[in-house]
Amino acid sequence: GADGEGKKSPDYRSILSISDEAARAQALNEHLSTRSYVQGYSLSQADVDAFRQLSTPPADPQLFHVARWFRHIEALLGSPCGKGQPCRLQASKGRRVQPQWSPPAGTQPCRLHLYNSLTRNKEVFIPQDGKKVTWYCCGPTVYDASHMGHARSYISFDILRRVLKDYFKFDVFYCMNITDIDDKIIKRARQNHLFEQYLEKRPEAAQLLEDVQAALKPFSVKLNETTDPDKKQMLERIQHEVQLATEPLEKAVQSRLTGEEVNSCMEVLLEEAKDLLSDWLDSTLGSDVTDNSIFSKLPKFWEGEFHRDMEALNVLPPDVLTRVSEYVPEIVNFVQKIVDNGYGYVSNGSVYFDTAKFASSEKHSYGKLVPEAVGDQKALQEGEGDLSISADRLSEKRSPNDFALWKASKPGEPSWPCPWGKGRPGWHIECSAMAGTLLGASMDIHGGGFDLRFPHHDNELAQSEAYFENDCWVRYFLHTGHLTIAGCKMSKSLKNFITIKDALKKHSARQLRLAFLMHSWKDTLDYSSNTMESALQYEKFLNEFFLNVKDILRAPVDITGQFEKWGEEEAELNKNFYDKKTAIHEALCDNVDTRTVMEEMRALVSQCNLYMAARKAVRKRPNRALLENIALYLTHMLKIFGAVEEETSLGFPVGGSGTGLNLESTVMPYLQVLSEFREGVRKIAREQKVPEVLQLSDALRDDILPELGVRFEDHEGLPTVVKLVDRNTLLKEREEKRQVEEEKRKKKEEAARRKQEQEAAKLAKMKIPPSEMFLSETDKYSKFDENGLPTHDAEGKELSKGQAKKVKKLFEAQEKLYKEYLQMPQNGSFQ
Repeated sequence: GADGEGKKSPDYRSILSISDEAARAQALNEHLSTRSYVQGYSLSQADVDAFRQLSTPPADPQLFHVARWFRHIEALLGSPCGKGQPCRLQASKGRRVQPQWSPPAGTQPCRLHLYNSLTRNKEVFIPQDGKKVTWYCCGPTVYDASHMGHARSYISFDILRRVLKDYFKFDVFYCMNITDIDDKIIKRARQNHLFEQYLEKRPEAAQLLEDVQAALKPFSVKLNETTDPDKKQMLERIQHEVQLATEPLEKAVQSRLTGEEVNSCMEVLLEEAKDLLSDWLDSTLGSDVTDNSIFSKLPKFWEGEFHRDMEALNVLPPDVLTRVSEYVPEIVNFVQKIVDNGYGYVSNGSVYFDTAKFASSEKHSYGKLVPEAVGDQKALQEGEGDLSISADRLSEKRSPNDFALWKASKPGEPSWPCPWGKGRPGWHIECSAMAGTLLGASMDIHGGGFDLRFPHHDNELAQSEAYFENDCWVRYFLHTGHLTIAGCKMSKSLKNFITIKDALKKHSARQLRLAFLMHSWKDTLDYSSNTMESALQYEKFLNEFFLNVKDILRAPVDITGQFEKWGEEEAELNKNFYDKKTAIHEALCDNVDTRTVMEEMRALVSQCNLYMAARKAVRKRPNRALLENIALYLTHMLKIFGAVEEETSLGFPVGGSGTGLNLESTVMPYLQVLSEFREGVRKIAREQKVPEVLQLSDALRDDILPELGVRFEDHEGLPTVVKLVDRNTLLKEREEKRQVEEEKRKKKEEAARRKQEQEAAKLAKMKIPPSEMFLSETDKYSKFDENGLPTHDAEGKELSKGQAKKVKKLFEAQEKLYKEYLQMPQNGSFQ
C-alpha cells in the first residue's frame, strides 16, 4: 500500500493483541489515518487479518477510516471469514480477477531400459553418478584379421554408445582394451616365425614331402580325438586338401619333371599345408624361440589393421584404449591383492583363483551371468588357452574350476618379472586390472560378445569383486548376439569367417550398419545375401525420399512463399509425424530397439511418399516446410545411429567421404541450368518434329549423366527432377533396366516368331485341297470315295456312322479354308 506523508505503516501485531473490539477499532482507526485510500489497493495478509477481527463496521462516525476500509475489503472478499479460514477474492464482487489455474496432468515420461545379462531382464538404466556413464568394452585379441563377428559386436556397441550419448544425452566415458598377450598370439607368432624360417631354408621336394607326412601323423591323431562336429569337418577338409596337393608333387618327383614344374607343385603344397606344417614346427621347435620381439610384432600389426577396419566402419574410437602389455605392473599388483584377500593361491610359479573359497563367502557369488555353466570343463579349458591346459598345468589347481590369474612362463613364451617368478598374465585378469585401474570399484556398463559370458566375464566379475571386496563391480552387463554366415556358425578357429575388408568390398559401411540396425543388438544376426539385400533396399528407399525432398526444396520461392497454409492432408501428415516420433522414442527406451525404430521410420517415409504423390496427382506443390522438418528429423536419427558419416544437413551425403566438399551444393546449380536448357530444347524438338534431338536428349539422360552420378527424371507436364546419386547405383540401375528391356525385346521377338509360325502353318494347311487331306493318312485309313473322304480304317473295316460324320466335318472345315485360300489376293498377304 502507499504510505501517507512518509509515515510508517501500522504495526498490526499490537492492534491484534487488543482483546476489546471497541478499543481494537479505535487503535486501528488511528493507524489507518496514516495510510492513503486508493481504489484497487493491493491487500496484504496483515490487512485481511486485522479486519477479520471485526464482525461489523464501527458505528462511531469518528472511526470513519475503519468503516471505509471495512466496506472496501468486504466488497473484495465478501463477508468476513471465520478465524483460520482463507479469504479469497471473489469474481462476483468487486473488480474482475484471474481464475484459479491448475497444471495439466501430463503423462509419465518413458525411461530407458536395457537388457541386463546379470538379471536376464530389461532393467531401468540408472547411472551411479548423475548423467555420467562409465563403460568398459572387451576389445579384440589381435592375432589375425578382424572379421564380421568383430563387426557385429563393435558396430552394435557403437550404435548403443551413440544413442546413449547423442539421444539420451548421457556423458559416456568409453574404455576398450586390446589383448596383445594371449596364448593364441604366442602360438600364432611362433608358428609364423618358424614357418618363415622353414621357407628360408628352401627345402627340396623330397624333404617337403617327408615333412608333410611327418606333420600328418599328429594331425591325424588330433582329428581322431576331435568330437566337435564343426571342428572335425574343418580338420577333415584340411587333411583332404593337403593330400590332394601332395599327389601332383609326388608324381612330379617320380617322373623327374623339370625344376619349374616341381616348384609349381611345391608352391601349391606349401600353401595348402601351411597350417599343418606350422603346427608341427611349433610342437617340435616352439620351445626354442627366444626372441621376445616376435610376440609384440604380430599383435602390433593386427591392432593397426583393426583400427583401420573400425575407422572404415565409422565406429567411434574409444575415449581411452588399454593394452595388456602396458599394464603388466598393474596386473601384478591386482593379482597380489587378490591373494592377500584370501581368494588366490600360488602353485608352481603360477597364481590361481580359488573359486570354492570365493563362492563360500557370504558377500560373494560365483557364476553371476551363467550359473548353470559353472563346472563346464570344456568352456573353462578354452578360457585358459591352448598353451595352459597340459596335464601338469591342470594338476597345479586345487579345483578343476579354478582359473589362472598369472601363468608361469614356459620356454618359448614371453615373460615379465613378478613376486612368483617370471610369467605372464592370465586372460581374464587383464580386463579386471585395466578396467579397475581406470573405472574404479564399480562401473555402469560392461560390454562384450555373447560367447564371452562364461567363463571370461563370470571370472572377471569374481576376481574384480575379490579385489575390491564388493558385490557390484558391474551394474549392467550388455552382450551382443552371435553372428552366423548364411545360417552357419561363424568361427575364426573353424576358418569359417569373412574379414571386414572383404565385406566392405561388397557393401558400404552404411549398408552394413543399416543391416545391423534392422536387427536387435542382443539377438543372433545372420549375415547373408537376403540380410544385405534388405539393407540395400532400405537405403535406396530412404535415399529416394531425401532426393525428392531436396528437389522440392530447390524449387524457387520467395521468402514468404516458403510458409504455406496447411490443409487436412498436412495436418494429418504432421500428426503422423509426431506419432512416429513418440513411437521411435518408446522403441529407443525399450532396450534401444533399433529394429522397431527402422520400421517406424520406413512407415513415416511411406506416409510422406503417399502425401507427395497425392499432391503431384492434382498438380499441387507439397508443403516444403513440413517435408523438410520430417527429412531433417530422419537425417538426425541416422546421424545418431552413425549411418550418416559426413556433416550433411539433409539425407545421405553425396561425394567421397572425408573430402570436406559439399558436392551437392557445388554442382546442383549447374545441373539445374542444364536440366532447364535440355527441357527447352526438347520442347522445341517436339514442336518442330526433330526426333534426332530428342534421341540426343534421351542419351544424355540415360547414358552420359549416370556415368557422372546424376539422374534426370522426366515427368509429363512437370519439371525434370534432378538427383545426385552414387555412380555405381546408377550404373547398376541402368544395367537392370537394359536387362528388363532386353527381356521384353526377346519376348516380343518370340511372340512374333510364334505368330509367324502359326500363320505359316495355317497357310500350309489352307493350301491342301480337301480331296487330298486324308490321302496321306494311310496309317488311319485304307479306302477313300471319289471326293477323297475315308470309308474304311487301316484294318479294312468300314467306318462307323460316328467316325464318318467326324471325318466329313473335318472335310467341310478344310473345304472352307481352301476356298479362303483360293480367294486370297496374290499381293503377298502370306508369303
